[in-house]
Amino acid sequence: MLDTTTHAPIGPADVAGVRRLARDGRLAGSASAALPGALARLRGAVYTVAWPLVFARITKPLERQRRHPDCTRGLEWLRPDCLDRFHDDVEAVVEHALRRATDPIDNFDGWLATRLSPATVDAHRRRRGEIGALQRPRLPAWLGEALGGDPWLCDLAVQILVWAGVPTTAGAELWPLDGWAARRAEVTGAPPAGRDTLDREVRTVLAAMRTRPKWHAAHVERPLGHKRAPVAPMPADGAAEPAPLQLVGPDEADDARLIDLADLALRAIEKRLDRGHEPAMAVSAVVRCVFGTDDEVLDRLPHNGFTREDWLATALADEARLDRIVTTVLAVLGR
Repeated sequence: MLDTTTHAPIGPADVAGVRRLARDGRLAGSASAALPGALARLRGAVYTVAWPLVFARITKPLERQRRHPDCTRGLEWLRPDCLDRFHDDVEAVVEHALRRATDPIDNFDGWLATRLSPATVDAHRRRRGEIGALQRPRLPAWLGEALGGDPWLCDLAVQILVWAGVPTTAGAELWPLDGWAARRAEVTGAPPAGRDTLDREVRTVLAAMRTRPKWHAAHVERPLGHKRAPVAPMPADGAAEPAPLQLVGPDEADDARLIDLADLALRAIEKRLDRGHEPAMAVSAVVRCVFGTDDEVLDRLPHNGFTREDWLATALADEARLDRIVTTVLAVLGR
């Protein structure tokens, strides 16, 4: 939010002064040369002119699209996240005016109204870029190929890239599956799909994105990490603890951890082979050491049945299976 703190409230004289500077083509120059106190008053005066325009022409139409009828009534009815967006938009317009109002402007209010869209769009893209989200999400050619050119999955990939840069979550969930279900029906012409179908398709797109780990980490994982988790009310006495918001599902977390362990194992096996260890013994010892211990997982209930250590003991005791594992490892290492 703008810092408009001054010794006296911004009044009609301040607003008239800003309009006069704009008519003389001196608003931007005055802002760049002003001392902090004078600059704060300029900002406050421009803010006074800008906020009704932003609310009427940007905030109200957007809140209607979001189906927030209460938010369209006035500033005092805006929900907290909607109010944050409103202040971000007004700040963007004020900054834009103080930089770009370099020529004489007879009708400052009218000129400001024409700058609402470029000012807020530029600021929105800049904020996305600061957290690593793509400023203009487009479908990379390699991702389209990885998704087989499927029109809906390709569209969903773009929606995921857009959503990654949005600061809020979808309520208590990470992905806005209900909204995407409606979009899916529009793109495919099929009846609306269930949440299980959408969840499976999101995981399919994310798996394709993760084939480029650095790209995925920079443009999906990093901006997702900046999302503001919703604040839930404290549960009543005896009520169950609400489930935490998870940025990835347990299966995705397991896959990522296994990939890290596999990389660690390959490097350890390579070091043993360099020291002259026999391949089968090197592979068996490292695989058992790296994968053979089931770490305690605190974010889920323990699974029933055999552990990974039981499975490995059985696999490594089978000579044929061990030979296949050794052959695969040596092929990966290029030996």
